Amino acid sequence: MNRRFFLTALGAASLAVGCRRRISPDLLRIEDYEKGKGTWKPIRVACIGDSITYGAGVEDREKNSYPSQLAELLGTRFEVRNFGLSGATLSRTGDRPYEGSDEYKESLLWVSDVVIIMLGTNDTKPQNWKGQKAFEQEARHFLNSFSRLKTNSKVKARLWVCLPVPIYGDQWGITAQTLEDGVIPAWMEVSNSMKVPVVDLNDSLTGYPEMFPDKIHPNALGASLIARTLCQAIRP
Repeated sequence: MNRRFFLTALGAASLAVGCRRRISPDLLRIEDYEKGKGTWKPIRVACIGDSITYGAGVEDREKNSYPSQLAELLGTRFEVRNFGLSGATLSRTGDRPYEGSDEYKESLLWVSDVVIIMLGTNDTKPQNWKGQKAFEQEARHFLNSFSRLKTNSKVKARLWVCLPVPIYGDQWGITAQTLEDGVIPAWMEVSNSMKVPVVDLNDSLTGYPEMFPDKIHPNALGASLIARTLCQAIRP
């Protein structure tokens, strides 16, 4: 059995996290977001992440970043916003912590219904990596800050953690081995213990080096694959 699975919160009675256990996800239901009979409000989706979320290196970023493509796939019932910050780390002791940034503050104020988190790639840099246990502590803290969000609906904010996309070659201090042996196991451990659904973008984009011109950032086609994978995971 593979170490990791593509994990979806759509139409499943349970959610696989690695090969260790199964947990029941809190499925997103359209009816939870109806304001009244026959009326509805857009379901807000906040995309939290680094330059991969922002769309660095993607031609026509405003149109082709993964959050923009996800918005097109989800349709008019959803409102998607890109809160990506290039160079961001999950760790508060990293060289550019996401927490405390303008993007972080704006994402908390936006009153999101769904929060998609993909961080950890920049944490693999030697100056940022303090070990798996330290990363797990930072991950728990970060998820807790979003799990407390209030929404305009009768349900709490839904969180999804994305395992970061593959690194096809070490660049700018970003290290594939640390991602594979440290960041991904840490995210799986924390998501498992906190019962947060996971989307395995690392697995979904493995085998497509042509989609990563600089070996780190996906191009528009790679962003499209990310968007399609996430759409399957969150759309009811």
